[in-house]
Amino acid sequence: MSSNKSLLQKINTRIAMSAVGAQIMARTMHHLDRLVLRMSNGRATATTLLAGLQVLNLTTIGTKSGQPRTVPLLAIPFADNQLVIIASNWGQQKNPAWYYNIVAHPEVTVTRDGRSQTYLARETDSDERAACWQAALETYPGYAAYERRTSRRIPVILLTPAKN
Repeated sequence: MSSNKSLLQKINTRIAMSAVGAQIMARTMHHLDRLVLRMSNGRATATTLLAGLQVLNLTTIGTKSGQPRTVPLLAIPFADNQLVIIASNWGQQKNPAWYYNIVAHPEVTVTRDGRSQTYLARETDSDERAACWQAALETYPGYAAYERRTSRRIPVILLTPAKN
């Protein structure tokens, strides 16, 4: 964990890494993130305030509904203006719904710092997955705990800016 985090942020990160904390956070954080985003006019999220982690809003097209679906996720910067997102679902046994949405519709919209951009999403594999996973662990070590708690292979998604 980064040393520039406050004590409260470090404590909250440790709680989120625990099995019980992850279960609670899986059911509450996206609601809190959306509330804080609304209250701050898109400048902050609960995750940023509580854990010192940068969050993006990922908008996908629902696989079944065909409707836009937006979810706040941890933003992991990567090479060439790319971003990595991890379908950890807090270490639960099922992939998050947004994962299936991007498999069906890989063109997504990412909103960060009040700006939106179109990206193409794809699941990584092999050496690329290892490099993206390492970047994720450097950003948030809790992913390792989530990986230990689940029997599934956690999908690692690379977002590449679309050429407009």
